Amino acid sequence: MRRTGVAVASAVAGSLLLSGCGAVDLPLAGIEVGADGAPSVLIRPCGGDTYQKPSLDGWAGSAEDGPATTGWDVRKEKLSGDAEFPLFSPPKTWQARHLGTQRLLPEHHYALRFGHYDTGDSYNGTVDFTAADIAALKPGQVWADNRAMSLDEFEKLAEDSC
Repeated sequence: MRRTGVAVASAVAGSLLLSGCGAVDLPLAGIEVGADGAPSVLIRPCGGDTYQKPSLDGWAGSAEDGPATTGWDVRKEKLSGDAEFPLFSPPKTWQARHLGTQRLLPEHHYALRFGHYDTGDSYNGTVDFTAADIAALKPGQVWADNRAMSLDEFEKLAEDSC
């Protein structure tokens, strides 16, 4: 009887895993460097989709080891439209909560994320980067999908990902 229960639980877990119930990560967020060298966030949700809980987390080291030590998070839901703003200054209306130093730090790994969760159509807009990735960008370039690109290339990438 115990083996049957384990087998049934394993089958259910496997089918949930294979059914794709989780949100997919899409390159709908990027970091652009302006003419002044300052980094800005680009958020591009699909079509007229709403999104929620954008956040920027930074960790010392090369990966998401332990709790974030720098960044910000927003608890708001039902945000809409494209957004562009300085990396460490989300729109005041979002009422962001800030954590730690509010500038890019060497030897840190960053993750910018936002989510759209709708039955059968859920996704996360994501971009992962380091201070070195952003420092290597020329004015007008965007870091997204683990590489540098032009703003036009980013806009096409985001549109095609939807």
